Amino acid sequence: MNEKAYWVSEINRYIKHIFDSDFVLGRIWIKGEVSNCKYHSSGHIYFTLKDKSGQISCVMFSAHRSGLGFKLQDGQSVMAKGNITIYERDGKYQLYAKEIRLDGAGLLYEKFLQLKTELEEEGLFAGEYKQPIPKYAKKVGIVTAVTGAAIHDIENISTRRNPYIKLYLYPAKVQGDGAAATIVRGIQLLDEMDMDVIIVGRGGGSIEDLWAFNEEEVARAIFNCHTPVISAVGHETDVTIADFVADLRAPTPSAAAELAVCDIRELFAQIDEYKQLFSQLMDQKIKGCRNRLEQIKLRLEYGNPKSKIQQKRQRLLDIEDGLDRLMRQSVQRNRYRLAVYAERMKGLSPLWKLSQGYAFVADEEGKTIKSIEQVEKGQKLQISVTDGDLEATVDSIKRQER
Repeated sequence: MNEKAYWVSEINRYIKHIFDSDFVLGRIWIKGEVSNCKYHSSGHIYFTLKDKSGQISCVMFSAHRSGLGFKLQDGQSVMAKGNITIYERDGKYQLYAKEIRLDGAGLLYEKFLQLKTELEEEGLFAGEYKQPIPKYAKKVGIVTAVTGAAIHDIENISTRRNPYIKLYLYPAKVQGDGAAATIVRGIQLLDEMDMDVIIVGRGGGSIEDLWAFNEEEVARAIFNCHTPVISAVGHETDVTIADFVADLRAPTPSAAAELAVCDIRELFAQIDEYKQLFSQLMDQKIKGCRNRLEQIKLRLEYGNPKSKIQQKRQRLLDIEDGLDRLMRQSVQRNRYRLAVYAERMKGLSPLWKLSQGYAFVADEEGKTIKSIEQVEKGQKLQISVTDGDLEATVDSIKRQER
């Protein structure tokens, strides 16, 4: 066997030389969808570009990332410029990207981001410039296509919420060439008509379909509008420059109608609640006033001279009754005490003693005889009894033995 056998590394090196020598592969643009995108801690970006029938591994070294103006993510359609060569160790070829651009819709998205940054720096998105949406709008201006789901949704929801609402439609072109100019004209015209609020929007679509609402002239027309503007472009996930500039963003045209037009049924219900509350408050107020009036009436009656005289008279009668009661009680107590004292004095009265059979003996000079030592035989004495006096002569004196 005379065929020469080559080492794997030799073959890989040979193929790498072929790739590096190829003029086309040394400076090539490849476009496809990004997948398996990974940002390495070293700063390198590893990803895969694929289309319907194939894929190629790619890497962008950190040294070339300064030219990448957006964050590379899975699903993006991009164009990558670089050289294709073999990674000798694995024997696999890959694209070494030095420049990456968004492709198609991606280019529009890049333009969207650039304009968004510029307008944000100018202050067009600042909250202090946002106007409040009136709660009870009567005139609502609408800038959208005369045909399409958006105007029908807005009209149906608005009239259902408030049959008395006045809707003014400016039939704008919302897609394609000249769309931005008609949208601007519609905003300016409705602003001059003194609307309460203006809805600017359309139904959903691709970024290309919605691009008119990403134009700078539309953004500035919304910002300069004196009437509050509600942006209602596309579906909930769709975001445009108009959404950032508008005074309020609605996720859909239907939601914009709900935000712009009050529900008159809720308003009537609220009015009924206020009426009931007002009636209750009035009843409470009237009751309070009546109670206050009664208090004042009582005060007036209390302060009336006639009432005071009656009160004083009644007071005098009460005092008179009290004095009479006290006098009777005092007389009764004194009578009782007098009877007690009389009984006590009764025992000390000479007359009472005389009435009991005792007598009062005195000499001729009226001195009381208390002892036999005071008399002599033949001496005259006077004896007083209950009904008179007796004169007696002492015949004998007998001393009592003790």
